[in-house]
Amino acid sequence: MYKRLTLLLLSIFTFASVSAQDWALKSNIAYDATASINLGVEVALADKWTLDLSGNYNPFTINKDTNMKWKHWFVQPEARYWFCHKFGGNFLAMHLWGGEYNIGNIDFKPNIMGFNVPDLANYRYQGYFVGAGVGYGYAFMLGNHWNLELEVGVGCAYTWYDKYYCAKCGSKLASDDLVYWGITKLAFNLVYVF
Repeated sequence: MYKRLTLLLLSIFTFASVSAQDWALKSNIAYDATASINLGVEVALADKWTLDLSGNYNPFTINKDTNMKWKHWFVQPEARYWFCHKFGGNFLAMHLWGGEYNIGNIDFKPNIMGFNVPDLANYRYQGYFVGAGVGYGYAFMLGNHWNLELEVGVGCAYTWYDKYYCAKCGSKLASDDLVYWGITKLAFNLVYVF
């Protein structure tokens, strides 16, 4: 997975010019707050079009004694159309996303947009997901090179997973799949534009 992501990033840098305001590096502060390691790269394709690629990774077990975990990795490529000019102001976005998760022993039972999160307090879920969505965002230009970017995206994801008892190395109880409709992206990015 890391080799593929590195190859994709190198390809983007190789084919993109590196003149002013043609590419940016970013970190999602919302993901940083959850201890998820993340990095985004955005490249200008035309005057009002950019391609954004973000990767997120959380390898941490929250509590080793209880096996509480919210581990995951995912990538999210996104095409953006800027209303005024690239890297500033309003934009619309179309994104894909996919990844893997290992979540369990967390007492968290919300109902989000009609979707009931599985009973994470009693079981562990390990699986994969793929999906797509659309978004709206705004980039505040703080200076010549720094931006603050806000974005929300909605869409769907298809996930297939195995269900386990929370105990470490618990036996598999079932395999299932489901389709999620709702929020697919929340971003509060700190951006450095080159």
